[in-house]
Amino acid sequence: MAQAVEEWYKQMPIITRSYLTAAIVTTIGCSLDIISPYNLYLNPRLVVRQYQFWRLVTNFLYFRKMDLDFMFHMFFLARYCKLLEENSFRGRTADFFYMLLFGATVLTGIVLVGGMIPYLSESFAKIIFLSNSLTFMMVYVWSKQNPFIHMSFLGLFTFTAAYLPWVLLGFSVLVGASAWVDMLGMIAGHAYYFLEDVYPQMTGRRPLKTPSFIKALFADEAVVVARPANVRFAPLPAEDIHQE
Repeated sequence: MAQAVEEWYKQMPIITRSYLTAAIVTTIGCSLDIISPYNLYLNPRLVVRQYQFWRLVTNFLYFRKMDLDFMFHMFFLARYCKLLEENSFRGRTADFFYMLLFGATVLTGIVLVGGMIPYLSESFAKIIFLSNSLTFMMVYVWSKQNPFIHMSFLGLFTFTAAYLPWVLLGFSVLVGASAWVDMLGMIAGHAYYFLEDVYPQMTGRRPLKTPSFIKALFADEAVVVARPANVRFAPLPAEDIHQE
C-alpha cells in the first residue's frame, strides 16, 4: 500500500506535486501548532506596511482544519491540477504555472477591491485564505475544456463536466462552507478561460502569453509522438518510377 502511494506521488507532474505537498505540509503544520495561521493569512496592511510579502503566497497553502471539506479539496487539487498539467498543459509547464499565477493575482485583486466596496467589505474581510478558491478555479478551467465528459457525483446522479462547478458549489453550501469562496474561484477561472480560449478565437490575439522570464524557469519537454514499430511502406509501382 505504501509503495503504491509512493509511486502515485512520484508520477505526479512537478507543479501538482509541489503544490499538493506544500498544502498538506502547511495544513498539518497548523493543525499541530507548529505553524501559526496568523502568520499565513492575507492581510493587506501587513503586506504593505510591514513588507510581509509571503502572505501573498501562504494564504493559498492553508486549507483550514483537517475535516471532510479538507479531504475533498485535496482530492480536487490532486485530480484536476494533475489532469490539467498532464493533458491541457502537457509539455507547457511554464504556461500552467502562469495560469496559477494569473488566478492567484485575480483572486487577490478581487478580495482587495471588494474590501473597499460599501456593504460588501464585511463579507470580503472574512476571506483571508484563498486556497479553496484557487483549487476551485482549476476545477472550473478543466470543466470548460472538457465539457462533454460524463461524471457521477457520489454515485447519486450523473452529469456532464460542464456542470461540475455548479454541482460542487451546491455541495459546499450543503456542508456549510462559504459559497463566496467557490464563486471567487469560478470568476477567476472564467476570466482565464475567456482570455486564453475565447478571446484569441475572436480577435486572433492572445493577451495571456506567458512571459519569457517564466519560461526560463522551466525546462519544458517537447511532446514526442511515437512512430509505430515495424511499419513498412510498399515500394512505388514501376510505372510511377519510370514517369519520374
